[in-house]
Amino acid sequence: MTRGFALSLEGLTVKRGGAVVIDRLSVDLPPGASLALVGESGAGKSTLLQAAAGLIPAAAGRVRWRDASAEGRRPRTSFVWQNLALLPWKRVRANLELPMRIAGMNEARIRERAESLAAELGIEDLLERWPHELSGGQRQRLALGRAMAADPDVLFMDEPFSALDAMRREQLQDVLAGIRARHGTSFVFVTHDIAEAVFLSTHILLLAAHPFRTLGLLENPAAQEPRDGARRDDPRFYETVRRVHAALARSRRGEAE
Repeated sequence: MTRGFALSLEGLTVKRGGAVVIDRLSVDLPPGASLALVGESGAGKSTLLQAAAGLIPAAAGRVRWRDASAEGRRPRTSFVWQNLALLPWKRVRANLELPMRIAGMNEARIRERAESLAAELGIEDLLERWPHELSGGQRQRLALGRAMAADPDVLFMDEPFSALDAMRREQLQDVLAGIRARHGTSFVFVTHDIAEAVFLSTHILLLAAHPFRTLGLLENPAAQEPRDGARRDDPRFYETVRRVHAALARSRRGEAE
């Protein structure tokens, strides 16, 4: 049975300060797909991410989410910002519980879900600490946990791992892949790490700037199934990484796609 939400961007145009950043973009994704936004700086990746999440309005066109189960509801969404936006005056537990309290969940369920998420993310021993007492990787896990506490259908992320070293980054990629496999959550995220895009997404949208243009929407055969991420030793993983590198290199040289 097909699950999840299908995403359609229909002639989407978005402006910032009166300037066109996204220009007449049309993209269709099947239900349950996860999308990585990859491209040079200034290509409008973060703007597109926020427009898809409904945080900034379209100047023209529209964003449509279609429920594959035909229930007609909009997806539940959460957003992980690059700066994580943790509340420094609240302990780890209170940060994790915040979305559930806003949703009016009962106290017993809040505590149960917070402790379950903390265990899943490996921060169950840190619940009484303050955010400033956590390592970078622990703060990233807390931000992911807080986003997942809202039980989203779609998780939006703006380079959440950009400040981490390669080893911690891979560890958190594995955590995210496990979340996708266990919860059926779709991702829409910005990254400059091509291997990360290939590991976590079923589709990769390549963007270029000056002027805004798309270099292609690639299906990623290495990550089509909702398992624990693409296998990094899969030949299809390396082939997709190579294709993305080649497309971006052609764009930098000004070659036709």
